Order: sequence, then C-alpha cells, then structure tokens
Amino acid sequence: MQRQIKVIVEKHPDGYVAYPLGLKGVVIGQGDSYSEALDDVQSAISFHVETFGSDSLVDSDSPVIEVFVAEANMHN
Repeated sequence: MQRQIKVIVEKHPDGYVAYPLGLKGVVIGQGDSYSEALDDVQSAISFHVETFGSDSLVDSDSPVIEVFVAEANMHN
C-alpha cells in the first residue's frame, strides 16, 4: 500500500532539514541540498514504519490535507 505523507523541508544556513507530518514519533532527515534532505527523510520514514508498524501512521480518517506556513510575533 502506497501512501503519500506531507513533508516539511526547511533551509538553514548549514543545510536542509526535513520532517514528515502525520507520523507518531519523531522522524527527521537532513542533507546539504533539498533533494538530499528529502531522500534522507523518505528513508527515515520507511525505517520508522518498518520498525513501529502501520500504527505509527496517523489515522487515515484524519489526514493532513494542506500545510500552511505563517509567522507569529513573540512578545517577551
């Protein structure tokens, strides 16, 4: 069964970090490029699901439909 999982990829000064939405637990990939980070997180997702089973996937009845990025002001 193939399932699409939305992945956030962040660009940082020292590389890229990627993490999926819709998984229970922490899964992170990284790389020097966007594609390296995406490949790394896809491998990490596969390992996570193989290790913890399909129960590690968030219920398919409530999938992540869209992802939005917004900014919030912090007051300290």
